[in-house]
Amino acid sequence: MDLGALHMAQQDGGTPTILAAGNAPGESGVCVLSVRFDGGMHLIRQATARCHCICFLMSSGRVEKRMGGRVVYVERRAGTLSIHPAGVDCAADADEDLDILVVSVDPCRMALAAAEGALAEAQLIERLGGEDPALLALARTLAFESVHNYPSGALSWNEAASSFVDGLVTGHAAAMPARSRGTLGKDQLQRLRDYIVAHLDEPIGVEALADIAARSPFHFTRVFTRSVGVTPHRYVVHLRLQRAIELVREGRSGLAEIAARTGFADQSHLSRWVRRVHGVPLSRLTA
Repeated sequence: MDLGALHMAQQDGGTPTILAAGNAPGESGVCVLSVRFDGGMHLIRQATARCHCICFLMSSGRVEKRMGGRVVYVERRAGTLSIHPAGVDCAADADEDLDILVVSVDPCRMALAAAEGALAEAQLIERLGGEDPALLALARTLAFESVHNYPSGALSWNEAASSFVDGLVTGHAAAMPARSRGTLGKDQLQRLRDYIVAHLDEPIGVEALADIAARSPFHFTRVFTRSVGVTPHRYVVHLRLQRAIELVREGRSGLAEIAARTGFADQSHLSRWVRRVHGVPLSRLTA
């Protein structure tokens, strides 16, 4: 979590109590922070924040919220959420005990999830209030796992984090206006994904992908990365891993065969990527 852009204090000016913080090993792009304020809350998040911030009020109370020049005074029920996109300053104040649960999401991870739904450059919608019980349940799960040192394992935590990002895209994001040369369109993203999935067991070069998008390799790489949040190479690896894990869980093929069918050099290569992205050894997927 980008704590350098987040400043918190309770009524006495002291640091509030951190109940949970962090994330499991892997590349989920999600962090959780649970905080208790005694006597009152003062919170400021600067516009330099690099991550999206989804904040849940975990106890009822009256809160003054400010974001992008807007100010609201509201009586909040426990479970109320607010959404603060990266690059937007925000602040909140309260004059009573308060618990909050904050989930931080890397914009690149959200862009990747949006691309999975063929939604180029999804824009997170600012919210100063609202409810989303499904997101709240996932946030609670992430906090519980963090507090207890991930008893369900890193893979379970990362899957819950992925579900949280997917829910954020589905329920709280909108497509940005298309820019003919600046992003890839929905149809182009779908064609690229279809091509990669159909050729997972083969080498997939950026030149072939650029041809599908009718761009030069250099320009394609820049536009793709802007649209999807990762480079073409990392997106190909993402889809290879996605399919490999499905095959591992089906249990009908050996690991060496799965690696070959999904384009990894060998079982060891597949194992390294599983550990890097999901934070667990390949053997854990077969347990």
